[in-house]
Amino acid sequence: MKLRDYNTVREQVYTDRLANGMPVFIVPKRGYNKSFAFFAADYGGADRRFMYAGEWIDTPSGVAHYLEHKMFDTPDGNALTDMSANGASVNAFTSSDITAYHFESMEKFEENLEALLKFVSVPWFTPESVQKERGIIGQEIRMTEDTPDYAVYYGLMKLLYAHNPIRDTVAGTVESIAGITSEMLYKCHSVFYNPSNMALCVAGDLDPERIVSLAAETLRGAPGERPKRDWGPDEAKHPVSARAEATMEVSRPIFMIGASADAARTGDGFLRRDIVGSLTLRLLAGRSSPFYMRMYESGLIDSDFSTAFESAAGVAHSVAGGSSDDPDAVLGELGKEAASLAERGPDGDMFERMKKAATGRLLRALNSFDSVCYNHVSGYFRGYDSFESADVIASVTKEDIADFARANLAPENMAISVVKPRREAAS
Repeated sequence: MKLRDYNTVREQVYTDRLANGMPVFIVPKRGYNKSFAFFAADYGGADRRFMYAGEWIDTPSGVAHYLEHKMFDTPDGNALTDMSANGASVNAFTSSDITAYHFESMEKFEENLEALLKFVSVPWFTPESVQKERGIIGQEIRMTEDTPDYAVYYGLMKLLYAHNPIRDTVAGTVESIAGITSEMLYKCHSVFYNPSNMALCVAGDLDPERIVSLAAETLRGAPGERPKRDWGPDEAKHPVSARAEATMEVSRPIFMIGASADAARTGDGFLRRDIVGSLTLRLLAGRSSPFYMRMYESGLIDSDFSTAFESAAGVAHSVAGGSSDDPDAVLGELGKEAASLAERGPDGDMFERMKKAATGRLLRALNSFDSVCYNHVSGYFRGYDSFESADVIASVTKEDIADFARANLAPENMAISVVKPRREAAS
């Protein structure tokens, strides 16, 4: 077992690798009563085409999410119910690029950890239970599709990407999940839930040796292969189309503006690209930016306006959105601001303030056990160390910001998705 000290953020991480190839990370948090476990597979909603036994397999959208739902089934009942009765707060999620199962508890942590490792690593469901789940997930899909935020986001993804599966929802559609079978779920579990494609991270006042020993005793499977996946052909920087519009029951138009970014699929470059992207967006249109203040004072945006830099499935993009009576005017102003940032670079004082603020957010997030484990496991899957983020932030220069804006925020590469009120469309 290795222990690494991260002096910049005053954290430590114990790391070991089981005989089956799976890494285990222990983040000591001395003096805390609660402990947290995060068990994840490098498998998300975008991983629909993959190589299995020497041949390419295509699966419908929604399989990863469907499998997450079914993994709680056990021969004796339901793992969620059993662990909750044992004092654990249990949950799971599926994103475009990761599926994770996690819990926190103040007592019986080792018992609950053993239960978590067992039910995630050993699938148990029947054709009948898979069929029954279809109705439950179908209802969830219909409810999500009626959500304006969902509509505006995936409307933008379809503008930015012609082929990449990130343009489709993680849960799939009612039509796509109709083709999911128990055999398909078992196959996807064997491909993606193998030890070489998973990781365990725990945080708390725990004995690292005991955690590794428990994981080794519970997970005795053989090492597997890291699956090969295909997200489709490379995407163009220019969007498929510049604008999408829908009408829903909203009181004011909501919008999302986006632009695709240069890809950095793995390694330290992935971390640096994400940090530079996030800093650039905060400098461009964050709450302390001149753009935000100008748009807010003019009434073009509300306090719900926000920005984000996202990356998954081999692609990345910048997004900004909120509500506005004139979304196209916001788009025009944002394009001008991005062009100015690319040409002149950021203001020096504001740049330094934003870097300090980013470091402060990072340090505060270290008090959140789930954020610590999620970030560290996600970083492991992508080939970087999340605890080095503060050092990367410190190394970012004003030239990095201008270069990012120039390469990734050209006004002609921006697209906008808008959801308007139904009454406005009818008038």
